This record gives sequence, C-alpha cells and structure tokens, in this order.
Amino acid sequence: MAAFDTVIRNGTVATASDTYQADVAIKQGRIAAIGEAITDADEIVDASGLLVLPGGIDSHVHISQPSGPGIVMADDFESATRAAAFGGNTFVMPYCLQEKGQPLRAALKDYHALADKACYVDHSFHLIIADPTDAVLGQELPALVADGYSSLKIFMTYEGLALNDYEILGVLQVAREQGALVQIHAENYDAIRFLTDRLEREGKIAPYYHGKSRPIPVEREATHRAISLAELIDVPIVIVHVSNREAMEEIRRAQMRGLKIHGETCPQYLVLTEEDMQGLNMEGAKYVCSPPPRDHASQEACWEGLQQGVFSLFSSDHCPFRYDDEAGKLIPKGRTSFRWVPNGIPGVETRLPILFSEGVSKGRISLNQFVAFTATNHAKTYGLKGKGSIAIGYDADIALWDPNRTAKISQEGLHHGSDYTPYEGIEITGWPVATMLRGKFVVRDGKLVGEKGGGRYVARGKPGGMA
Repeated sequence: MAAFDTVIRNGTVATASDTYQADVAIKQGRIAAIGEAITDADEIVDASGLLVLPGGIDSHVHISQPSGPGIVMADDFESATRAAAFGGNTFVMPYCLQEKGQPLRAALKDYHALADKACYVDHSFHLIIADPTDAVLGQELPALVADGYSSLKIFMTYEGLALNDYEILGVLQVAREQGALVQIHAENYDAIRFLTDRLEREGKIAPYYHGKSRPIPVEREATHRAISLAELIDVPIVIVHVSNREAMEEIRRAQMRGLKIHGETCPQYLVLTEEDMQGLNMEGAKYVCSPPPRDHASQEACWEGLQQGVFSLFSSDHCPFRYDDEAGKLIPKGRTSFRWVPNGIPGVETRLPILFSEGVSKGRISLNQFVAFTATNHAKTYGLKGKGSIAIGYDADIALWDPNRTAKISQEGLHHGSDYTPYEGIEITGWPVATMLRGKFVVRDGKLVGEKGGGRYVARGKPGGMA
C-alpha cells in the first residue's frame, strides 16, 4: 500500500506568506506532507511549470435567491458551484435570505434543500437579517450562531431589506454578544430613493442612470455611518463591495484608529466603469449592480486599497441574471426605468483569473497577496478551520494554475447559468487548469470530473474578525 493517495510533484507552492518549490502529498482528503521527492503514492500528478495554490474561497455569492416578482436568478447551486470550480474555487459562501415574517430556521431549511445535494464545491451560509424581530434577535439568531452560522449580512438600502439605524444597532449588539461577524451593504437608501425619483421625473430612465442614482457620496456616507454604529457597539464589521476612494478612506481612517473594520472589493470595481452602462437599447443593463462601477480614478483607489491592506477580502458578489430573458435583465418593467432592472452581475468563475491577470501578472500585487485576498483571509475572517492554505493537516483544496496561459474571457467558455459575462473580451494571463476538493479532482484538463453533491456544507467556528 502506498503511503499517500496522491502527490502533486514539481510545482511551485504559494501561500499567503511563502513561495517555494515542493511536492504536496495527500492522504484521506488532507495534506499529509510537504517536501522534496515524494513519490510513494497511488497517483502522481506532474505540476511542472504550474502554481500549486489553495482553492479559492468566494465569501460573497448569491445563488437561487428570491429576487422579486417575475425575476429568476440565473444560477442554482449546481451551475454556480460548477462555475466556481472551473474558476479555481473550492468553497463558496452564499446568502440565506430571510424574507419578512419568515423564521431564520425555515429559510435555512429551504436553502439547505437546494444546496446540500447539488454542490460541486464546499459551502457555508451567511444569514441575511431582513426582519430583526425580538424573537429573531433574542432566540433564533443566538441559537444559529452557536450552530455554526456565525456570519450575518444586513442592508442599508433596498426596499424590504433596508434596516434603520436602531435596527442595525440591535443586530450589532447580538453579534457582539454571540461572537458573530456582520457584513454591511453600505448605501444610503433615502438618498437613492430621492435621486431615483428625481431622475425619473427628468425622463432619465435608461440603465446608465442606475449609476447616477447611487453616486459616491451615497456609499461614502453609509460607510461612515456603518462604522460609527459599529464603534458604538464595539464590534467588528465587514464593509462589502467597496467601489471608490471615499468609502475606502473611511475604512482606512477607522482602521488607523484601531477599529476592527474589514474591507472587501470586487472585480467589477477594478475593470468596469460607469460607461459600460451606456450601451444602446438595454445593453447597459448587463452591468447594473450595486454599488455601480465608477470611473478610472476609483479603479486605482480600489487597487490602492488592496495594495495597502485596507481591503483584506476580494470577492465576486456573483449575483447572476440572464440578459435575454423577461425573467432577467429584460424584465418588461426594466424598460420603464432603471429602478426595475435586476441588480447584479455574474462573476464567480472569472474572479480569480481577473485578479491574477490584472494584479499578479501586471505587477500590482504579489502572488502571496493574491492567495491572501482570494483564499486565506476569507477562511480566517469567517471562521473556516483547515481551509484557505497549503499546510499539513489542512483540507487538500487545491487549484493548479498555469501562470503563463493566455486567454480571452468569453461567454462561450464559461459554465455559469447566465447567458452573458460583463467581462467579455478581457485578455487574461494566468488561468486555473485543475481544481481539487479534499484531494479529488473536480475539474481536470478543462473537464468536469467531480460529482454533483460532492461538495459539503461546512459549519464554521468563531470568525477571526471577532478575535
């Protein structure tokens, strides 16, 4: 009997702190040894010329989520996790949306039924708190945090989701008491409503004006307010999908004052701009997301946030809708106003290649920073033990990368449920060529070889952000 199940030989291993040549040996789904000339294995995988990286962890994805009357999200758990695996990811963290009046456990039961036998990669859930009743805050939430649902998301915008400051403080207080970490979507709801109404009165209803209804001050103010409320309760928070310098600098100032404020940004804020929403007819709807893409100066600011460590997380905010579909971006009401265009874009498969190409290949960030932003920091922040690094005893969740492979992002080559990608035509240098989950290939040589349902639900411990 061989000592190991699989050995990945002759590759370049990279973690958040080190890069070195080594063989990686796997036994019973975990990394069992790292060294030189390890050959006693049932299977030898030659990784000459390849990078051996931790599988990506995307801690911000929306899958099979209710999105409003007549609107259907483009990805279920099967298609989304298949796309994730092709993009070098081994773990996703979708949201479990509590609708008004719905018990949290009932919402979770529904999501588990959709996910637990459908996923190609491992997964865990964030809880979206839309109805923070006394029963939710006093009973349901503490019990669920104890069960491993240790992160929450709250919104400062969107009808039916936006919480007022009093409600936000209540959620933050429970998070502090129970050791949960809260993500906050920071945009000022009343300001957006005011600007939307004004734009519509002026006849400015095309998708392009979605961006004009949510200008930078709307995000900056809400970011400052979210930080202030967290400071009152003395609790860490994550400000998600930051799009511009002003909001980034609010986070930086808070961090400099010693507050535990984590920042996250996304690919759309590095490579898209508001001009993409200018497309003829409804083409601009393909790029409608919130916060919206900004300008080139904002792109540079988001790179600065990554380079200087203001942002510790890089996620996709995958929120997919079909474009050529009246249950998607072309919902009939969307033609009457940008207000009704489904809000979100696909990106779980392209997150890692975009950051590798634009960041590592172009010298903006190091390979070790790439690993931290896309895997290690997500595991630490959200309490995922044994994930997010190449280390003995860790799950053998591994992506093999060809750092020199060039490709052009194209809808034809992607595996998500949407019928378009907002990143169409972007030239990429560096691409994942194989993905392993707990020592077994999910994607190999450009083909899906993993089993539907092979991904597991993972309960999480105390978030690192609470330490």
